Amino acid sequence: MVNDSYSSLVMASTLSSVATGGFYNTTAIPTNTTIVSSGMSQEEELEIEMIVSRIVPIFFGLIGITGLLGNALVVLVVVSNPMMRSTTNLLIINLAIADLLFVVFCIPFTATDYVLSSWPFGELWCKIVQYLIVVTAHASIYTLVLMSLDRFLAVVHPIASMVIRTERNTLWAITVLWVVIVTTALPVMFAHGVNVKTTPVPQKRTLSSAAAAASENCSWKLRIVEAPDNRVWSV
Repeated sequence: MVNDSYSSLVMASTLSSVATGGFYNTTAIPTNTTIVSSGMSQEEELEIEMIVSRIVPIFFGLIGITGLLGNALVVLVVVSNPMMRSTTNLLIINLAIADLLFVVFCIPFTATDYVLSSWPFGELWCKIVQYLIVVTAHASIYTLVLMSLDRFLAVVHPIASMVIRTERNTLWAITVLWVVIVTTALPVMFAHGVNVKTTPVPQKRTLSSAAAAASENCSWKLRIVEAPDNRVWSV
């Protein structure tokens, strides 16, 4: 019958796959990960990767804890004291918020990328993490630019700049800053993703060399014969 032949074909292809190690496993790798060959042996590269996977997360953890506590205290102190809400302190709060976002959403996942050989959080979160890295970094940089401009006006034009250096104008500048950065960084989400790398998985059961050779060299021919009684046979 046709079903019998089809089953045989499936079994044959499975047998050939087993003989040649054709079962595969998939591994998700972020597209921003690159491996540079430096002429070292594979053992040396694995040893270096193992050292990096142990040391880097420790430093990331220390940086993350310090950044989380320090920036949270800055925001708490300035927000809880209305007398400290000057233009400079508002910019400092904005800088602290950008750093907090970076510490919370970027450092843990970047450290995980160093520890694990694959990205376990899926493609969507890969895009979000890379997007937030760019957004928070640019927010910190351009907040420092605004702080430099604020100090320039306060020192060079202390009287004339009092009309410009108000709390309302500072909040508007911070809002425009975030809107521009969030919008212009959107292409980063489309530039990053997850690559699925297919690697063969070793089989516990192996075939003998004769069986493997037979399964690799065998060929199947299927001929469909339609009988007068409308029954279909395969030979």
